[in-house]
Amino acid sequence: MGWYESGNRKAKALPSKELAEHYKHIKYTQLNSDVFTGQVLADWSQMIGEYREAKKVQGVTEGTLYEIALSLRNFVRLVGKCNSKQFTQNVIDKFILERETEVKRPTLNKDIRNLKTFVNWCKKKRYINNQIELRELKEEEKSVRSLNDSEIKKLLKVSERYPLMKIRVLLALATGLRRGDIDSLKISDIDFDKNSISTTSRKTKKSMASRPVSAEIMAELSKYVCSLVVDQKKLFKTKFNHRKWRKVCKEAGLGDLKFHDLRKTFCSLLAQNGVSTAVTQRLLEHSSPNLTNKVYTNVDPVLRHAVEQLPVADWL
Repeated sequence: MGWYESGNRKAKALPSKELAEHYKHIKYTQLNSDVFTGQVLADWSQMIGEYREAKKVQGVTEGTLYEIALSLRNFVRLVGKCNSKQFTQNVIDKFILERETEVKRPTLNKDIRNLKTFVNWCKKKRYINNQIELRELKEEEKSVRSLNDSEIKKLLKVSERYPLMKIRVLLALATGLRRGDIDSLKISDIDFDKNSISTTSRKTKKSMASRPVSAEIMAELSKYVCSLVVDQKKLFKTKFNHRKWRKVCKEAGLGDLKFHDLRKTFCSLLAQNGVSTAVTQRLLEHSSPNLTNKVYTNVDPVLRHAVEQLPVADWL
């Protein structure tokens, strides 16, 4: 008798028709059995719970766990909870197609990376089969918006009329912090003796107990803090003023500038001054160096500097 198993044709000779019929029933049961194929049935909650515990044992940070959980929550929101048998290529493809209508490619690829890590773990636990594949989508190359020295000086000069805005701009340029993280800073987070501040990202939940800050920025912070009322706890008593920000940018000739571009400027300036991607990634609290390089770093000045190192004058 003959049969197909894992895409290959197999055959077995048996001495009688009765034995062949008996063996056929056994083989049919094996080929259609979860035990034989090695797939273990588990519901969504069980898989997610075990996966989270496994990641904790591996020493994965709370910030990374939060990002993974966010991607999986989006998966459930768009396609629903699946048990291990329902977790198929079609379901994953449906999630990617629907998620693509909501977010840009970089964000979608982050979800795909997190989902791929989860799928690979499920394969090792035999919750899903090995037929599922996930690949990141091709991203369009976009130039990173960052400020040069003259633009930074213009922005700071216009900001002088608005002390709160100026401190926010200085912190963004000198630390790379997100606007929300700057707004949530407390005066007690600042260590003037060590020239550092303690930060916790509202987005990733990652913390840095002693983020280094230049002495010049700390001097500006010190003057600002001394001007505040004695019992004020938060560094900024008022929320970020979008209208005032747009006014400042317009007066500085930077009408298209977003506050988040200051974070990208911080990253690009570090790259231009020879700081490694690993250090920049740590300061920006990114989950991958790829994100630091592709989305946040303007390498054009670095490329120009590299080309100018060629001894062209000696050739001519």
